[in-house]
Amino acid sequence: MPQSADTNSTAGVLYIVSTPIGNLEDITLRALRTLKEVNLIAAEDTRHTCRLLAHYEIGTPTTSYFEGNQVQKGEKLVARLKAGESIALVSDAGTPTISDPGYRLIVQCIEADILIIPIPGPSACIAAASVAGLPLHNFVFEGFLSPKSGRRKRQLRDLRAEKRTLIFYESPYRVISFLRDVLEVFGDRRISVARELTKKFEEVFRGGVTEAIDKLQGTPPRGEFTIVIAGSPSDKE
Repeated sequence: MPQSADTNSTAGVLYIVSTPIGNLEDITLRALRTLKEVNLIAAEDTRHTCRLLAHYEIGTPTTSYFEGNQVQKGEKLVARLKAGESIALVSDAGTPTISDPGYRLIVQCIEADILIIPIPGPSACIAAASVAGLPLHNFVFEGFLSPKSGRRKRQLRDLRAEKRTLIFYESPYRVISFLRDVLEVFGDRRISVARELTKKFEEVFRGGVTEAIDKLQGTPPRGEFTIVIAGSPSDKE
């Protein structure tokens, strides 16, 4: 059923608020106003979010909402929304639900006929893709693959014939092993590896998978990585 401002007018509103992925200046004016005006902010890590709120002198109360408590906490948040309160959902960085908690709460609110409003903003996936130098008329976002090499290789094999550009997230602890698996399964494709986007030590590498591995082996990886990989070449190519 389509939602509108008339949806369950006695209930509050759930706002899905995007927050900076590094540089605090990337937050939108609308996001700041929303964070100030809601009754409560549900945050993946309240300590992390409170640093953002303190920077902009926002005193809205916060509560934790993360992978481990999302079912029970979601029920409590929905109850408050039904009672007429408005809540902003934020993740540690970027857009909630994009490889971050939030999906279950959104489903619970849909089932309860509560209005959900997105407040768009930063996303590491889109930021990294925009400077990768690879086709983006369409693409596939896979987020984090399995931390285990065997299962990760199976996941990559399922994507080997995909012709669209592929986007992944990876931690600094596994990025080299991830790229080695990519090299084994995909071959030495064109790739863009971005880390610390919007931060002081932002870096974007563009080249082949082998070159990326060599570069990362020479310098211990730091920061979260977004990896953009060229799709499978067509038969003509």
